[in-house]
Amino acid sequence: MTDTGIEVPEATELDETRQRELRILSEDAVLKGHPHGDERCKNCLYYLDVDDSISYCWHPKLRVLVGQEWYCQWWEEILAQA
Repeated sequence: MTDTGIEVPEATELDETRQRELRILSEDAVLKGHPHGDERCKNCLYYLDVDDSISYCWHPKLRVLVGQEWYCQWWEEILAQA
C-alpha cells in the first residue's frame, strides 16, 4: 500500500498471458503503429468507427482495438456506396 492507502496495481497472470497473445497477434499481423503510405486503419474497410481515434478492427484475423494511424497487411479500401 502507498501512503494514501491505495494499493499499487500489479499485473496479474491473466494480464501477462493476454500481453503475450497480443504481441504474437501483432507480429503475425504486421500491425504497426504508423501508416503505410495512404493505407491506415481510419480508411480501412474493417475500422468500425472512423470518427474515433481508437476503434475496433473487425477483420477476422485481428479483432482488436487499433488507432486511426495504424496499419496492417490486411488493409482493404472502403468501397464507395452506390
